[in-house]
Amino acid sequence: MSEFPVPHGLPQHRDAGPFDPPSEITRLREARPVSPLIFPDGHEGWVVTGYEAVRRLLADTRFSSRQDLGIVHVAYETPGMPVQTEPSPQIPGLFVAMDPPDHTRLRRKLTGAFTVKRMKQLEDHIIEITERQLDEMARLTPPVDLVTEFALPVPSLVICELLGVPYEDRATFQVNSAQFLVKDQELEQKMAAYGAMTSYLADLVMRKRAEPGEDILSDLARDEDLGIEELVGIAFLLLLAGHETTANMLALGTFALLEHPGQLAELRADPELVPNAVEELMRYLSVADIFYRYATEDIELCGETIGKGSTVVISLLAANRDPLRFDNPDTLDVHRTARGHVSFGHGVHLCLGQQLARLEMRAGFTGLLRRFPTLELAVPAADVKLKADMNIYGVHELPVTWTDR
Repeated sequence: MSEFPVPHGLPQHRDAGPFDPPSEITRLREARPVSPLIFPDGHEGWVVTGYEAVRRLLADTRFSSRQDLGIVHVAYETPGMPVQTEPSPQIPGLFVAMDPPDHTRLRRKLTGAFTVKRMKQLEDHIIEITERQLDEMARLTPPVDLVTEFALPVPSLVICELLGVPYEDRATFQVNSAQFLVKDQELEQKMAAYGAMTSYLADLVMRKRAEPGEDILSDLARDEDLGIEELVGIAFLLLLAGHETTANMLALGTFALLEHPGQLAELRADPELVPNAVEELMRYLSVADIFYRYATEDIELCGETIGKGSTVVISLLAANRDPLRFDNPDTLDVHRTARGHVSFGHGVHLCLGQQLARLEMRAGFTGLLRRFPTLELAVPAADVKLKADMNIYGVHELPVTWTDR
């Protein structure tokens, strides 16, 4: 095992380029894929960067997702956040932060809504929403911001329809969900954004319970086993995850393709490659990168013993760039068979909405490349504002232009 100094705080600076992991994370994976990490508050925890180790960890329920069992330490400096001295309370309905059987009970109530079959039935409608948004974008005079005009509206429209959230309320929830995901902020700011979203959703789910419609939140509201607080927690999670991740993938994925013109040309020449390219972009970009677990006992992982009570940080981006799993992993290759990537997680917390996200990205990239064959950046790549300050990576804006043929 190569010697590598134990990092103090999680390396975050994207010094290797806008699409690559921090170079220190890459060096760490090569030296010690399960590595000790000194957290900013002094906690001696771990960071896991190797593909095999990440898969094993995510499949092992002794690594808990709960934050109420023990203190889950934050791996980077957050000046506005007070140092935690006790575990966080469990939030009702937020099943991403639960373990079986609580996690199983809530997730089971949603599996019917997100089956492959049901998503397939939605495919034509998702394409229709995408094309309508592209029509609107085509009517504008370039340059335009691809995030505002395309990448954010498409998944927002889809998830609003699915959940039964009025799309005209999007300004409120988009602002608050974006604020909630800012890394470096005062606790009061984060909680204000969370409070605004949950207050809005509490009012919405109570209306659904009184007058249910034909949507996922109405289906859940009909379930007497679920309390209002649980409904709000579920709604918050689905709304946040349902538009933020896909929106960032559409924008950052377009940026990556524009910066790899050879790959872009191959996709334009053969649109049948798009589903394959979506998997490769998921692997290559891994916008939802950093996750946490809590060791409920002493656990051996790939030759290292992780002590009970340790906070473990997982980097999905580092795992997806592991040369022991993918050949030439730092190369974007739309012909690659990238199945097996961990961008949607693994184990019991495998992303519930993965099929929906795939359909949105396939429709999004297919439509965008067909409708805008001369699409290009309207600013130098170095001027694109990256979301290095957010918990889900992407771009704040992507100014693009095109010429009429």
